[in-house]
Amino acid sequence: MIIDHIGFSVSNYENSKAFYTQALAPLGISLIMEVMGWGGFGKEGKPEFWIGPHETVQHPMHVAFLADSRELVDQFYQAAIKAGGKDNGEPGIREIYHPNYYGAFVLDPDGHNIEAVCHQAV
Repeated sequence: MIIDHIGFSVSNYENSKAFYTQALAPLGISLIMEVMGWGGFGKEGKPEFWIGPHETVQHPMHVAFLADSRELVDQFYQAAIKAGGKDNGEPGIREIYHPNYYGAFVLDPDGHNIEAVCHQAV
């Protein structure tokens, strides 16, 4: 990763925390810590993705999470939809990016475009 961490504001922290906790679980990403009302999600104890309350919510943000397999992209999509996300692109190949780009897109509770992507061939 070329960025150490990223964060953006959400309109309802508890609602968004519940969404991301469920949606990111298939990717092995969990809530690592909460500091000053913000939650940091990540792997192996390092929070890299932060959400928190602020009077201004940036619109729209796009965040793509790396998945180790296409199956995990599918699981992310299902978990995110069950968590209340809105479909913004079912799992599938996106050849416009490259022949093995397998991604799925879901809008979070604030309308941010959240993606899981696998770059590996089947």
